[in-house]
Amino acid sequence: MLLSEYKPVSELVLRQSVIKKPRYDVIDVHTHFGLTGVGANYMNKYDTQKAVEQLRNSGVKKVVNLDGMWGEELDQMLEKTKPCEDFFITFGTVDVSRIDEKDFEVYVRNTIRQSKEKGIKGLKFLKDVSLVIKDSQSKYIPIDDARLRVIWETAAELKLPVLIHIADPVAFFKPIDSNNERYEELCRNPGWSFCKQGMFTFEQLMEMQENLLKNHPDTTFIIAHGGSYTENLKQVSEWLDKYPNMNVDIAARIAELGRQPFTSRKFFQQYQDRILFGTDGGPSNSSYPIYYRFLETDDEYFSYSTRPVPGQGRWNIYGIFLEDEILEKVYYKNAERLIH
Repeated sequence: MLLSEYKPVSELVLRQSVIKKPRYDVIDVHTHFGLTGVGANYMNKYDTQKAVEQLRNSGVKKVVNLDGMWGEELDQMLEKTKPCEDFFITFGTVDVSRIDEKDFEVYVRNTIRQSKEKGIKGLKFLKDVSLVIKDSQSKYIPIDDARLRVIWETAAELKLPVLIHIADPVAFFKPIDSNNERYEELCRNPGWSFCKQGMFTFEQLMEMQENLLKNHPDTTFIIAHGGSYTENLKQVSEWLDKYPNMNVDIAARIAELGRQPFTSRKFFQQYQDRILFGTDGGPSNSSYPIYYRFLETDDEYFSYSTRPVPGQGRWNIYGIFLEDEILEKVYYKNAERLIH
């Protein structure tokens, strides 16, 4: 039998809570409704009103759509979401591949200002900045590169929060071998591995992330995916203690948070004002009940996925049964405060 064919079923008899709607309506600060999440033909791939109706039925009152991009692409994205514009909070970005053009600073300032005039409420940057895009010297661009300073300064000036994805799970930066806990996931998706010569290591990315927070104290950052390092909440806690401009979302990281329930519960209690709800989902997101179950119940040993074999790793998670006051903050109050 191949490992891929092994699908054990637990014999534990435990409570199975079904939380179809959250205790409080949520603002999902990490969603993709455009080019990044749905693809180039997103204008024709889903019906905006039907998608919003489904999400509202799941207890979502607003989403932050991170696929605003810039220029004509932003115009198209706003047109796509216009039928339900009260439901969408749009974040934009700039073209970092233009970093070595002599007018890059002017381009950045003009683009961000124009995008704000069109209605964006924040900026979003993908891991592409340090792990995909190269400059004119064919070198990967460090996220703390001085040439990018104009972006963070303009964001601070215009009071636009920056939601930024800096690193993927630690296992993606390690060899795909018998010791890698995400072996199956990486075998299915070898392109997700960053354990390659010439690429930044996870440790280097974390050093850059800290420099970014330290060097731009006036810029509000939301570090995506649990602050980049949900495998080590002690380290994330140290950063949060040190940098008051740092916040985190929990998008696509309940698999990590839920397998360390005692540590996670303490983390949410201590940083309840700095954690935002997010899923990394899109128009047909079915993951909300699992997120609600993780945050609201004390259920034990349940799947973080709807798949027979969870995609991120062969483990189950536990609920952290947060108090109502904390749930309200995580579900929507922190987002309302940070995103204005």
